[in-house]
Amino acid sequence: MNKYKSRSDVPEKYKWDLSDFFKNNEEFDKELESVTKDLEVLKEYPGCTKDSNILFEFLNKLIELDNRIANLYVYSHLKNDEVLGVEENLSRFNKAYNLFGIFSNYTSFFSPELTSLSKEDYDKLFENKKLDTYKFMLDEIYKDKEHILPENEDKIVNDLLTSSGQYEDILSNLINSEHDYGTVMIDGEETIITSTNYRFLLKNKDSKVRKEVFNKFRGLRNQYAGTAASLLDSYVKTNNTIAKIHRFNNAWDSKLFGNHMPNEAYDALINTVESNTESVRRYIDLYKLTTGLKEVNEYDLNLDLADSDKKYTIEETQDLIREALRPLGDNYIEKYNRIIDNHYIDYCEYKGKQSGGYSSSSADHESRILLSFNEDLQSVSTIAHECGHNVHDQFIMANNPSHYVYVSTLVSEVASLTNECLLSNYLAINGTTKEEKLAGIGNMIDVILGNLFGTVREGKNEIDFNKYSNEGNTLTKEYLNKLCYDSLIKYYGDKVKFNENYCCEWVGRSHYFCDYYLFDYAFCVSVASANAMRILLGDKDALDRYIKFLSLGSDIYPIDAFKVLGFDLTNSKVYEEAIKYFNSLIDEFNKISKE
Repeated sequence: MNKYKSRSDVPEKYKWDLSDFFKNNEEFDKELESVTKDLEVLKEYPGCTKDSNILFEFLNKLIELDNRIANLYVYSHLKNDEVLGVEENLSRFNKAYNLFGIFSNYTSFFSPELTSLSKEDYDKLFENKKLDTYKFMLDEIYKDKEHILPENEDKIVNDLLTSSGQYEDILSNLINSEHDYGTVMIDGEETIITSTNYRFLLKNKDSKVRKEVFNKFRGLRNQYAGTAASLLDSYVKTNNTIAKIHRFNNAWDSKLFGNHMPNEAYDALINTVESNTESVRRYIDLYKLTTGLKEVNEYDLNLDLADSDKKYTIEETQDLIREALRPLGDNYIEKYNRIIDNHYIDYCEYKGKQSGGYSSSSADHESRILLSFNEDLQSVSTIAHECGHNVHDQFIMANNPSHYVYVSTLVSEVASLTNECLLSNYLAINGTTKEEKLAGIGNMIDVILGNLFGTVREGKNEIDFNKYSNEGNTLTKEYLNKLCYDSLIKYYGDKVKFNENYCCEWVGRSHYFCDYYLFDYAFCVSVASANAMRILLGDKDALDRYIKFLSLGSDIYPIDAFKVLGFDLTNSKVYEEAIKYFNSLIDEFNKISKE
């Protein structure tokens, strides 16, 4: 694949198409102005809970304007991520983001007003059957009575969130756009080190290259770790303060309440994983054997478990994923084809582009997918993962009103990780060479290693640094580096050499600005691996359950959505099965390696 210096060099067929959001920036600006004016109508609705017809009218306006703001926000953040640091794009993004604050202030009367109703008056509203579509949403507000603030206090909180809620964006611009990580010579060619190609460069077979890339990248990030720690400290303190204002003990209790998840589920997950860290060390033993390393340093951990040099074009990747997903049925494949045919993916990497990969949608526009394609299997797996989110969006939008399309990440990651399981299984069976088959198995091992063991390790770190902050301490570079180092030693023991002074993987970890988001991956990969195996074994009931699961909206709690698939998250059995599956993959890898 060609290396692109800038976005202008990338062929149009490899860029996402955002035109169904807005045809151009001028259309965006016109809608921004229109929405800003139209928001004024919300000022007319205080007292709407006294009349069910006026309440219905208000809720329709509320959803309409919320969706329009979301379209502005998603479009502007996608445009901003194309090339970070462009003042015009950042300005549009900030304006769209600020609309949420205005929207919240204009509607801040509603929750206090609704929760002030007596139970008798509240129930009487639903004699008007037009409100049935909103009942779950209204019930969710009404049951939060003790956590709802008076209108004047709610406005203050919304203003605070609007002015201080961009810590992640500040850090992203700092480490992705404003600073240069330098270059490295590879096969006589100078290669620029960026946030988007860093992990790919660490796959280089030359240990000197890996070490140089690691030291330059981590060195610069460690240099700015103090600033990153300050931003994270501000976010954590703000997040916990907001939770306390809403009469929760802390952000953790608020998270559990918001997700309707029992603490027992998290305890079962963490305890099971931390009791099985030997599986990680067993993995490193296999890793040393397959890579031929006498000792494993931190900068060696991105090497592929399987020594496969196979490169995939974007077109080959599209076809490969399609074949891997066929067990999910024709309806699923039609939705996958929609992603490809409508140019929903922005593939290529270049300096200044937002790093990582994501799928982002609004209530009435299917998601767009950002990534940095490097022709390797990890890139293929990333596309399969993010396409899982997009197809999930399509199922949800087809089966739910717009006010129930935003499902919890605790649910949504099952769709993405199931796809990765299916891709790895397909390669293990249909790989054209022994190396490609091993790569398929190795990829699934890596998926579980990262999404189960890795996210529980880092998620537990998040619990610990939140607790540390809540005890009145300040998050510093030194504290966070040591926390990270200690957790790595807990999982890897002496199998890997880590530099305590360079343990700053937390810098730039966007998940830490998403309120305990990492655990969602661990829950979901446990469910996804078991669910995928059932489907692959031809269990039609499991497939029907899965399609039903994908079609559920947010008007069902995550814990109950998993029951549709037949899983109880408070039971350690599902996590034990995931770890057992992980160990079986290691066994299978060893077996094929010896053939």
